[in-house]
Amino acid sequence: MRLILASGSPRRRELLEAAGLSFEVIPSPAEEIHDASLGMEGLCEENARLKAAAVSVPGAVVIAADTLVFIDGDPLGKPKDMTEAHEMLRRLSGRTHQVCTGVCVVDAEGKVRTFHAVTDVVFRELDEAGISEYLFSTNPLDKAGAYGIQDRGELIVERISGGYDNVMGLPVGLVLEALEELA
Repeated sequence: MRLILASGSPRRRELLEAAGLSFEVIPSPAEEIHDASLGMEGLCEENARLKAAAVSVPGAVVIAADTLVFIDGDPLGKPKDMTEAHEMLRRLSGRTHQVCTGVCVVDAEGKVRTFHAVTDVVFRELDEAGISEYLFSTNPLDKAGAYGIQDRGELIVERISGGYDNVMGLPVGLVLEALEELA
């Protein structure tokens, strides 16, 4: 089976490789939508579906995902600059938020399965020095919500309730289940 990951995300590649899957990567040119009225699950699933459709290859299975951070019902995507990254971390400080990953798997015949996972993340109370330390020790600009739990997450995350791999960007167990169902 030819398996394609519609992503340039090194985190998603690492997670699938750790699960023992062989795949090729085709970055999706799809434009993500930012329509909060779709709700957390709907928005992430729709973005994943758009990404999968943009790299559809006949006879191949395509996996696409979209991860967003949500606080107070507002989606936080990737910050446009360090100022916005700082503002995002200040907003998340001392609070619980959700990380939602929408996934779309398209099988070799074009059958589509979309699903999502949600993880609650509790941030530590961060002062300005803590925010600055985190920002200068990582690259927050390529991550939803300006953070990656796998990148010095101990500085900012107090605890999670749900899948660590989901917070990294891909709920691997659910992806493996979907691949089995579509096989």
